[in-house]
Amino acid sequence: MAINIAGLVSVIIFYLLILIAGLIAGRKTAKTHDRDDIILANRSMGVFLSFFTLTATNVGGGYINGTAESIAFDGLLWTQAPLGYTCSLFIAGLVYAPKMRKAGYVTMFDPFQLKYGRKVGAILFIPQMLSDLFWAASVLSALGNTVAVILDVNAELSIIVSAAVAIFYTFMGGLSSVAYTDVIQFFLIALGLYLVFPFALNHEAVDLSRVSDRWIGTIQPDQVGKFIDVFLLLLMGGLPWQTYYQRALACRDYKVARLSTIMAGVASALLSIPPAVIGVVGASTDWNQTDYRTPTGTSELPESERSLVLPLVMQYLVPLPVSVLGIGTVAAAVMSSADSCILASASVFAKNIYCDIIRPKASGRELVWVLRVTVLVCGTLATVIAVTASSIYGLFVLCSDLMYVVLFPQLTMILWFAPSNSYGCLLGYVTAFLLRILAGEPLIGLPPAVRFPLYHPDHGQGFPFRTFIMLCSLGAIIGGSLLSQLVFTRGWLPARYDILHCLRNRTIEMRQVPQTDPKAEQGAGLTEDGVVAGKASLAQFEDVRL
Repeated sequence: MAINIAGLVSVIIFYLLILIAGLIAGRKTAKTHDRDDIILANRSMGVFLSFFTLTATNVGGGYINGTAESIAFDGLLWTQAPLGYTCSLFIAGLVYAPKMRKAGYVTMFDPFQLKYGRKVGAILFIPQMLSDLFWAASVLSALGNTVAVILDVNAELSIIVSAAVAIFYTFMGGLSSVAYTDVIQFFLIALGLYLVFPFALNHEAVDLSRVSDRWIGTIQPDQVGKFIDVFLLLLMGGLPWQTYYQRALACRDYKVARLSTIMAGVASALLSIPPAVIGVVGASTDWNQTDYRTPTGTSELPESERSLVLPLVMQYLVPLPVSVLGIGTVAAAVMSSADSCILASASVFAKNIYCDIIRPKASGRELVWVLRVTVLVCGTLATVIAVTASSIYGLFVLCSDLMYVVLFPQLTMILWFAPSNSYGCLLGYVTAFLLRILAGEPLIGLPPAVRFPLYHPDHGQGFPFRTFIMLCSLGAIIGGSLLSQLVFTRGWLPARYDILHCLRNRTIEMRQVPQTDPKAEQGAGLTEDGVVAGKASLAQFEDVRL
């Protein structure tokens, strides 16, 4: 197949449009030496801008391509990511975001470092960074597959070029650039998705009766545990994401954060319908009636082509102009998520690692450049993973795995369990990581060292092991915190053995902290659960040694 010149020109124009929009939106931020201007866009987001950027970030390439892939090969019942992530947005908007925004935090990790100390809180950044890289890789991989099929351009080249564009405008403008380009990307995603699937449905090669008995999918009795486990992973694993809180904390107030998140949840649900229909179309097409020939010569797509369902439908079942728009849709979805993941990890590193631990007295100019260099590093790592990825949907689900078993219980406890302390945090962290590694992960070739009940050699762990691990981590945080508090407050161990400064941090927790964020709705001092409020730099707390 020859290179699709019209499509290639359209994609180039689209990339230039996004790049120019990103640079214009971030022109003020590009010259600033204020870290928070880049990270939180000066906390100036209103309802609609926040809604657009939240939706565009959530509906990424993994969301679109992964949904079509899963529907086509596994059925509707097993395509849990759209519903799980949508419900997760509702929970975040109603429960988590208002509490975080009222406190005036800069990143999701501020409450951990304020309460547990700088270094203990910083280790929680590791699962966040890994998940961001997996997410960015999944969306870049989705774009590479789409462009390779429709334009007949090398997939690796398209991944690299797309990542470079997203990295560049994120590098220059921070959240302002990302948010305003998300507005353009949102409209292109919505228009493209709802224009493509009606044409695909009406193609003569599509016969829905071919999948009438299997498009819904089936859940065998021995798969119930796995089904519940994956859904809870997506639901709760979608809560502790810096990409989300970066936008929620950038809103003008907590009411804006709450409303825009709920609106984004509704929009995300509506935008999952077209890729789901495209997945059904891909599974019900007699591909021998099209110009495409499957590698096996059969009329159905083989398992080896599962990640190509959406691009194949766009290429062979719709007219050329619609196909070209479809490429723009996927490219928009990819950039809107990739830039968010990259900026999220870079923001946490610059603020919570470099500023609060390595160089507390660093100048604003220095921090801004640390943030930009970290954007380059994170973007490069995500691109490398994307080039070697085998399953888009697999990466899409895997990115929530660590968030569910490690960070979800940690975030919940820091916000609503006042007795939590550094010892409980570390015990829960080690418990979750150790058990998750022992459980194995086929996506990265890690064999299981522990075989839970219902284990099957061919299907892997049938037991809801992720939920079990999450609950073990939750119990470890509660038990470790209460026990360590009892040990030191009762004098069973002298205070000099309190190496993580549990008692000292508890004293800090009861202090009144100066509120330096003029836009925070809550006054200086304590939140209702006793967690320190305020955006004040950790450098102010000289007592925190760890």
